[in-house]
Amino acid sequence: MSDFVPTKEQTAFQRVISSQPFWVTIALIALVMLMTAMEPSFGTSENVANVTRNFAPFGIMALGMTVVIITGGIDLSVGSIMGLVVIVAGLFLTWHYPWYVAFAMGLFSGLACGAVNGFFVAYVGMPSFVVTLGMLSVARSLAVVFSANQMLYQFGPDAPIVKAIGQAKWPRHGPEDWAPHWIPELSSQFWTMVILALIVGFVFNFTAWARHLFAIGGNEEAARLTGVPVDWIKFQAYVFSAFTASVASLLLLGYNGSAINAMGQGYELRVIAATVIGGASLMGGAGTAFGAVIGSAFLEVIRNALLMAGIDSNWQGAFVGAFIVLAVLLGMQTGGKSILAASLAVLMPKKSR
Repeated sequence: MSDFVPTKEQTAFQRVISSQPFWVTIALIALVMLMTAMEPSFGTSENVANVTRNFAPFGIMALGMTVVIITGGIDLSVGSIMGLVVIVAGLFLTWHYPWYVAFAMGLFSGLACGAVNGFFVAYVGMPSFVVTLGMLSVARSLAVVFSANQMLYQFGPDAPIVKAIGQAKWPRHGPEDWAPHWIPELSSQFWTMVILALIVGFVFNFTAWARHLFAIGGNEEAARLTGVPVDWIKFQAYVFSAFTASVASLLLLGYNGSAINAMGQGYELRVIAATVIGGASLMGGAGTAFGAVIGSAFLEVIRNALLMAGIDSNWQGAFVGAFIVLAVLLGMQTGGKSILAASLAVLMPKKSR
């Protein structure tokens, strides 16, 4: 007699409640409710606006990082690419070029970095860790050299437009605007993140490109044998990661009204953490747009809660590192079970029959 037992396919509801993003969302809601009960100012529209504005750039970058991680790679250069992009755009603004020329040149410099990363990873076959670690150093050094290690802030006649792009809010409070004060004023960074997340979510769910992307992360050699253009798609993944870092950088340029070569320093760890917490697997083959956004939100709420609780901000790095390890632990699989479940099964003795 055959030992084969047919497995019952999960329903959509079962897939949702068994996913990591779902439980991160539950944890996020619980944390927000707890902090609001302990500190009423946590739930005010002003603090909500601050939290959404703060995590939006990381959410934007996490969308690009998710694409790279799905392929089984990693991009350590995103923070340094931000620094290079903001300096290049800032230089063109100080030379009194129109804002759209400055933004285009900044975006081009970021995409060029992504193309270099993609070329060496996809076509030369070098490890993504090595390539992007090298780009982390190169891009940051170029930002320092181009800026002469100075802050750039005299942006010429288009400075008001640049600031308007980065500082725009909707809905607006005030006598001329319709929004009541209990509705938060959401930033342009937040709305940009929402639009990009919807686009990436659509691509992940309804395009052949995304199916190829997940196939590469699942088994690259098998994907290559089935005709998937592995090298080209991996190249595009790193370019897209650089694109999202560039967009976040340009929005922060407008918000800050100045350009410094240190922008984005250390951001790569937080972006990777947000991506992994949101359900992307560092082994490749798994990740969602919603997970990237919710992971970014979760880390920012944790940071905001620590500040409001009066805990030293230097502890933030410890929390981020701990959440990375925990998220990877929950996501890893061994013999059909998560590593955590398998570990508990080993530690807890079985009952004798």
